[in-house]
Amino acid sequence: MSLVVRLRSAVCLLGRFPALAGVDLDVAAGETVLLSGGNGAGKTTLLRLLAGLIPLERGEGTVLGVDLGADRRSHRRRIGLVGPETGCYDDLTVRENLEFASRAAGVGADAVDESMAAFDLGRLADVRHGRLSTGQRRRLALAAALARRPELFLLDEPHAGLDAPARSQLDRVLRETAADGRAVLIASHELDLVRPVADREVVLVNGQAAGVLPEGSPQAPAASQPSQPSQPTETPETPGIPEPPGRST
Repeated sequence: MSLVVRLRSAVCLLGRFPALAGVDLDVAAGETVLLSGGNGAGKTTLLRLLAGLIPLERGEGTVLGVDLGADRRSHRRRIGLVGPETGCYDDLTVRENLEFASRAAGVGADAVDESMAAFDLGRLADVRHGRLSTGQRRRLALAAALARRPELFLLDEPHAGLDAPARSQLDRVLRETAADGRAVLIASHELDLVRPVADREVVLVNGQAAGVLPEGSPQAPAASQPSQPSQPTETPETPGIPEPPGRST
């Protein structure tokens, strides 16, 4: 089994608070893993750690063969990250945003048409991001991640803002991605939507992986637990694609 993600006793801090307090996690190539847990459990922090956006304070962490304790940057081109913000630019069209995403990852232009078709964005190709609806922007964000042809997808609430057809498109992309031998890690509260496409579920509670549920489990008991009032919640911001030269956001 080829591991794409390997964490051992991983600790990340938000200020002085341990948002991750000793997480162990393996994700293999071709595997789709659901991260569940209440608000403040550490789901977004875990995705940001794997993307190299925040440091590993203690423990061991390897992503795509890169030691996160020594190098948080060199694997980023091989990752597709989708967070609460789209990471796209209002003054660029749908096609231009996808072209920029693919170039940033060193991927050929054919990935642009493929990702546009996957999320039915062809008729919006020449529309600027700033004129898109909320659901269309969400589809573009997912397409931009796909256009990078990542070896690891990191998705934070990917079904949010999508209508039923777009959710079906996303589920098809997730299944095709796993069949292609790439790994997917999904943080979500919409468990009924994600469980059908996930191979297994990892429950985070207070910054720790409290349990692993196999495919078909009826419910994750810890997933609905509220966060403790005295503890800060996860940081929601997720940086997008780097700003292109000569453009303003």
